Amino acid sequence: MASSCEVMPAVVQQMLAPGFYPHPTDGSITLLQTHISYVLLTGTYAYKLKKPVKLEFLDFRTLDDRRHFLLEEIRLNSRGAPGIYLGVLPISASSTGFHLDDPAAPVEYALKMQQFPQDALFTRLLKQGKVDDRLIDSLARGIAEYHQNSPTDEIISQFGTPERIRGVLNENYRQTERYLGDPQTVEQFEQTRRFTDRFCSSRSSLLQHRVAHGFIRECHGDLHLGNICLWGDRVLFFDCIEFNELFRYIDVMQDAAFAIMDLEASGRGDLAWLLLNIYVERTGDWEGLQVLPLYLTRHAYVRAKVNSLLLEEADVSELAKHEALESARNYYRQAWQYAQARCGRLIVVCGPPGAGKSTVAQYLGKHLRAVYVRSDAVRKHLAGIALDQRGEPAIYNQATTAKTYERLLQLGLLLARDGFTVILDGKYDLRANRCTVIESARAAQIPLQFVFCAAPLQVRRERLLKRRGDISDATAELLDRQEIQFEEFAECELPLVINLPTMGNTHLPQELPPEAHTGPSYGKTFEDLICSLRTG
Repeated sequence: MASSCEVMPAVVQQMLAPGFYPHPTDGSITLLQTHISYVLLTGTYAYKLKKPVKLEFLDFRTLDDRRHFLLEEIRLNSRGAPGIYLGVLPISASSTGFHLDDPAAPVEYALKMQQFPQDALFTRLLKQGKVDDRLIDSLARGIAEYHQNSPTDEIISQFGTPERIRGVLNENYRQTERYLGDPQTVEQFEQTRRFTDRFCSSRSSLLQHRVAHGFIRECHGDLHLGNICLWGDRVLFFDCIEFNELFRYIDVMQDAAFAIMDLEASGRGDLAWLLLNIYVERTGDWEGLQVLPLYLTRHAYVRAKVNSLLLEEADVSELAKHEALESARNYYRQAWQYAQARCGRLIVVCGPPGAGKSTVAQYLGKHLRAVYVRSDAVRKHLAGIALDQRGEPAIYNQATTAKTYERLLQLGLLLARDGFTVILDGKYDLRANRCTVIESARAAQIPLQFVFCAAPLQVRRERLLKRRGDISDATAELLDRQEIQFEEFAECELPLVINLPTMGNTHLPQELPPEAHTGPSYGKTFEDLICSLRTG
């Protein structure tokens, strides 16, 4: 956030002069700041200084503390942003002013970083319309890999206990009580707090399960879009939380939730749910979605708090304060919305190989804000093999297939009971499997809908021949070796079924083919289909 330099520390004012640096600059130095740091952009390099502040969650008052935490930034960010963090340089003072990289009697320290274009930030890319499904796929895979390589141990795990989580949440509430009235409302404050209190109490066994099974790790801690960039062809995660272990030793789902929340706050819920679905498919941590509402609430509230704190900064411009006030209001409201109860449901997208099930299911997942679980991923996670690895014939035998569909249904019911819309993507060619879903959904009083995807054999064959980079092992040869018969829907199933001929296009068009209009009435576009499923 840019700021006036009228009340800046003398060292920062001097760092705004190009001549301060021993290397060429772009001519004018850009100053950005948060409530705890100054960042100066020179062109080739960026320099960060810690503000000498003490807040309730950090203490940067001494020079040694500031140096220590700058060094921690280098250590911690080497995982997510290799090559960006270059070193901590001393700044000394003399009668002629301040001097960079002078070890004689340092009065301040600066973290030197490789500067990347501000347009590389995901916040900028999103505003420019450059964040597409492909980039979200790279981001989701990157976060999944980051978490799989994040360390954990007994000490780190204990930061995920219900007591610790409740303590962090309550600290946020205590720190924001002075903002009641504006930008926070009393009603939102009370309802949000009741939700998180109730969650920590009633779901304590779930939180303990996350602790016991290694999901609490040394994560990033601040994985919002402003801390993610696309540099070259790599998605990098920088500015990891270094100043407080409470914010970094967290559930991996909590870490991923920040980017998801931020995409929704930016009005791109479709991309948020695409990110979520790719992430949990890569990790296999669908059960972790049970804690997602708690952490979405927490992250929105933290962003609201950070913006609220800026309102009290003396060296922040009035324009910046106005923007921070509006952001705080929006984030408090978003946190409150996450705390509201939801009604879950199941949608089964079925059909033969090559019929476009996964394309349709992923599309519906984005636009219905739904969890998307496909049999191909479940099967490989059950077999213990990488999603991109081709499965041996043994994982497609009758016993493994039965386990795959049992697991699909288990996840669907678990998450639908928690209020999620869940899309199960599988052939469901056997009437017995479909009947089990119907009976289970009826017993749990969960609304259910089938979307049957169909395309001519030749169309399906062409799709399978062109398929690249997908986790499915289905091939065109499979169609030749086997006569895959889809058992017709029984009369009792038909009221639950929407027929969706997908024809020859591998991408979803705006207009549905004419054949699709012969089934249940839902109009002529995919928007109409979405509307039908929302209200069905």
